[in-house]
Amino acid sequence: MSWTPEKIELLTSLWNQGWTTARIGEELGVGKNAVVGKAHRLGLPKRPSPIQRRAEESEPKKAPTPKVQSKGISIFDLGAGMCRWPFGDPGDEDFHFCGKKSVPSKPYCDEHCAAAYLNGKNPREDGPRNVPGRPNAPHMAHGPKK
Repeated sequence: MSWTPEKIELLTSLWNQGWTTARIGEELGVGKNAVVGKAHRLGLPKRPSPIQRRAEESEPKKAPTPKVQSKGISIFDLGAGMCRWPFGDPGDEDFHFCGKKSVPSKPYCDEHCAAAYLNGKNPREDGPRNVPGRPNAPHMAHGPKK
């Protein structure tokens, strides 16, 4: 394949317009690797790798920093990784949430996990409640109800 001045001019124009190398190759009747090689030899501006671009796009975007009210975070500014401990009555104007950084896999910060869970663990991890012989078990002196 020979690169005529016309093909070089078309390659340069399409490259600068942002066409993909595969599409330029189709237009010129050559493979995309020939396009990449010729663009490199011509010194055309480099482009980011589409593989790297896809990886960057799939990275989770950081949530915007919420507006911290003097008394905490509103429901509208409460995001992932923020403590969801409520303060006040939901019907009140000053109802808000803690908003501090939450413990991984829990909805609350360290302080509120200590208040919400026994031994700082999720209640589901503590095992069943109300088992005879365990504290807080219901009194079953008369046996189960029939």
